[in-house]
Amino acid sequence: MSLRTRLGWSSFFEEQLTDVPDAVVGRVIEAQRGEMYRVAGDFDGWADIAGRFRHDAATSDAMPAVGDWVVVDAPATAASRGIIRRVLTRRSAIRRAAAGRASVEQVIAANVDTVLIVTAAVDDLNPRRLERYVAMSWSAGATPVVIVNKSDLVDDAKSLEAALRERLSFVEVAALSALSDPQLDALLPYLRPGHTVALVGSSGVGKSTLVNRLVGADVQKVAGIRESDGRGRHTTTARHLIELASGALLIDTPGMRELQPWTDASTLDGAFDDVAALAEACRYRDCRHDNEPGCAVLEAVEGGRLDADRLANYRHLLRELEFEERKQDKSAAAAHKERWKRASRAQKAMYKDRERLE
Repeated sequence: MSLRTRLGWSSFFEEQLTDVPDAVVGRVIEAQRGEMYRVAGDFDGWADIAGRFRHDAATSDAMPAVGDWVVVDAPATAASRGIIRRVLTRRSAIRRAAAGRASVEQVIAANVDTVLIVTAAVDDLNPRRLERYVAMSWSAGATPVVIVNKSDLVDDAKSLEAALRERLSFVEVAALSALSDPQLDALLPYLRPGHTVALVGSSGVGKSTLVNRLVGADVQKVAGIRESDGRGRHTTTARHLIELASGALLIDTPGMRELQPWTDASTLDGAFDDVAALAEACRYRDCRHDNEPGCAVLEAVEGGRLDADRLANYRHLLRELEFEERKQDKSAAAAHKERWKRASRAQKAMYKDRERLE
């Protein structure tokens, strides 16, 4: 198996290189703050962004993310850095609204096949938050799987697992303990060679412990468990892509303090397919499932066929997304301004480098 294939290369990416068949390509396996990228593939090492690429990147989501395939100019010496010239079109991308900037898109992982949404059986377990993660995953073009960690801390993990399966239709749910389960068998179906999985979840749910178990080494620092609530303190600060012994590719992400899925109202139906299916029988096509007559969704709630809290969360997310869509016209102007700011920063950095060399 070639190195590209091991890292998840496919015909989808190959077809994008028909004009440059001899291109040097690699996959971004680490992204640090300050636009520092580690690449593996035809070129293996750290790489910077080309000035032209930075100038042409109209929005922040055009910049490389962990999991991206990029075209690189390899350096002349091993001590030098490569230059990223192009990001290949993504097959999928996990996006969110950047924290504190609700109309700015942030790509946190690219070309992901399966999203492992990690929660904890104690304290962190929040079905509404899980529905947000599921919406984000479907919108990304990836398959969501909910992992309930720390299941050894509850009396009846199977019942908890069953309840989540009932609420999150068409989503696989698995309860486990990253600390005590000997083989983590529940994860094996998703850890196939060349298959990219991303771990997402709130801080302190045990993602770092899970990563260490999967890798078989302490590649992530793990903070102690607070006795007051059984939660860990999150320690991951950068995003990495790690090749596992099974051949699967694992992307770890820092815990998300603010999760606002970057999607639109139409893709929300993927996470709430039961609501969407019921809505087909509503009297009005633009039914808001609030108090309209002939609403099949409200009738399902009254008849006990749909959880009232699930409908409430659907309406809440729908209002958020519609609000974001109204702001997008303003965001276009902001994106243009951000592009010129990037160019200005790059120019200043170039002049500083020249001054140091003189």
